[in-house]
Amino acid sequence: MTSAKTQRLEIDPVGRLTVETARASLALDAAGLGEFEWDAARDLLIISARMARITGMAEGEHPADSGEYALGFVHPDDRDALREALREKLVHEARYAVEYRLIRPDDQRVLWMESSGVIVRLPGGAPQRLIGVVRDVSERKAAEEAREALVAELDHRVKNVLASVQSLAAQSARKTTSMDAFLKTLNGRLQAMAAAHTLLTRTRWRGAEIGDVIGAELGPLAHGRARWSGPPVVLTARATNALALALHELATNAIKFGALSTEAGRVEVRWFARVGGGFELTWAERRGPPVDPPARQGFGTMLLERVTGRELGGSAEVEFRHDGVRATLRSDAAALAEPHAVADEIDEAEAEESRTELSFGDQQADISGLKVLVVEDALLLALELEAALVEAGASVLGPAANAEEAIEMMDQDFDVVLLDADLNGRSAAPIAEELARRGRPFILATGHNDTASLPPETASITVRKPYNVRQIALALARATGRLPQP
Repeated sequence: MTSAKTQRLEIDPVGRLTVETARASLALDAAGLGEFEWDAARDLLIISARMARITGMAEGEHPADSGEYALGFVHPDDRDALREALREKLVHEARYAVEYRLIRPDDQRVLWMESSGVIVRLPGGAPQRLIGVVRDVSERKAAEEAREALVAELDHRVKNVLASVQSLAAQSARKTTSMDAFLKTLNGRLQAMAAAHTLLTRTRWRGAEIGDVIGAELGPLAHGRARWSGPPVVLTARATNALALALHELATNAIKFGALSTEAGRVEVRWFARVGGGFELTWAERRGPPVDPPARQGFGTMLLERVTGRELGGSAEVEFRHDGVRATLRSDAAALAEPHAVADEIDEAEAEESRTELSFGDQQADISGLKVLVVEDALLLALELEAALVEAGASVLGPAANAEEAIEMMDQDFDVVLLDADLNGRSAAPIAEELARRGRPFILATGHNDTASLPPETASITVRKPYNVRQIALALARATGRLPQP
């Protein structure tokens, strides 16, 4: 009679095999893999049920035809390269890993496949069998292609932005008579471009509403003295940039010479959708000083009348009436984007928060004597900011480029911190938390929505990049109690 111990020894190998087979099957399912085998002696391709589900090929044994049967399902553009890669790998190595496109025989869908395998050889070196697996990687390849397209689009946009900046700088230099005037003019135009960029970033460059473009430009410059109204009209990215620059030129001229140069002056902006497509916008100034036509045409006027009209696919007219400037901008249908494309992306609360951040009204800030600790990882930005703050009467500590440097400087004598919310890809949360714990005032500078990662208790005044010295000065004054909070 066989003992219980002997019985266990006899069934254990079978039990282990059953467990390992079940474990391998579960692992294949979990990894989304389908297995196959090529029997070299019989030249048969054996396709498993899992591989059949993934590829649409029939389950079971098929004449392999030295590999040509399986290659028949490969996309024609990939077939020769795959055949050569497999031949090279299997002759010189024991295993392979390849990617290729496969056309499913059942529904003709094109899939990206990843396949790897190992070849088992006889003692003399002849192949005995090849065992491998396949996996559908179509989603991964689609994501890679989308990422490559995004990088290419980003590269295109960056080059366009740099070219626009170069053109603005050159044209501004030709039309200004002093370095100070050139710097102020160029800075203002770059700020207008940055405001448009911020609006477009929120919608992934699908477009921006006219009202948001006007609010971003006039909110900081003419708080309470400008009104705008019109139906929801969504502009393309190109038209958004063009309108932002046009509004900036009109607002700058109004501040220097027109309605916004006096307390009583007012600006009214109205727009409507044109019957044939596109929009028409009017800018009207009133209750300002008498206006006379300029003696010569500056770059701003040329930008309005020639560049803006062409960018919008329409026209731009500026009238220097005695009772105030009146401008009319018209676009064609190509300047408009689909409304739902923007509405799906914009969070209204975030948009309102942005308008609040940008709107500092007509207040003037005195920051003379303030000691400002600057935490900014971009050295050129930090140096420019430091020069502007010193010119405004403040003194600057730093700049600190990362959290470690900033925390080391916490014990120094300073009144307020200007903190970049993203430091070389790392969140500024540790610095914000330490400042909040110590009760030290600070303002956050951000180029996007990276403040969302900061804890609620660290909430403070937020300003948007690129840096605007007037905006920064007002924020610093508010953070230190020199100006009341809005």
